[in-house]
Amino acid sequence: MDEFLPAIEQETADHPQFSVIWMHGLGADGSDFVPIVPELGLDDDCAVRFIFPHAPLIAVTCNGGYVMRAWYDIISLDIDSRQIDDAGILESRQAIRRLIERENRRGIASERIFIAGFSQGGAIAYACALTHPEKLAGVIALSTYIPNPAWLAAEATRANAATPIFAAHGTADEVVSFQLGAAARDVLAGLGYTLEWHQYPMPHSVCLEEIQAIGAWLRKAMAQCRGERP
Repeated sequence: MDEFLPAIEQETADHPQFSVIWMHGLGADGSDFVPIVPELGLDDDCAVRFIFPHAPLIAVTCNGGYVMRAWYDIISLDIDSRQIDDAGILESRQAIRRLIERENRRGIASERIFIAGFSQGGAIAYACALTHPEKLAGVIALSTYIPNPAWLAAEATRANAATPIFAAHGTADEVVSFQLGAAARDVLAGLGYTLEWHQYPMPHSVCLEEIQAIGAWLRKAMAQCRGERP
């Protein structure tokens, strides 16, 4: 990978106080979630920099070796599990950490950086945020799963043991089964994480009600970071 992943950036106002690094799903790109920013209903007096990185182009085994944007290779798309490339997850984690470090240099402390992702991007959000050595502001994990629960439990850091998590999944998801999302929820609850869980009667997608819930959660988390009452 290059030193920094190419990305689309959008700031809600000048002089950002928070950053959100948001990762897309398999085969998409960073433009996928740009349109939701105005739908989140964030406070006008709180400037946020959204960063939507593009995953590298790699051959994906489960799609016949077709080259597409992906955070790691997937060998099998079994409904109840995934055979994945652990080395690819670690490489993507390092790429996201470089973006976090760049935000630090731009004046945003790690404790004011949120890591978000949808589907495969959500798996990287879990893998990156919960093992990060410095405290982060929060995790948003949408229609996703924990790629390797044993690895996560072994590498989870105390710095992010109390980091809030917003997780949501569609009950009719035909790509990443609802069972996988619920299993991630249960793993995290068992490890003692603070998790806000939402489920919606939808397929592998997002819905307006979910976006509004994310916005409310972000407003609350940002207020807590600023020492305000939500």
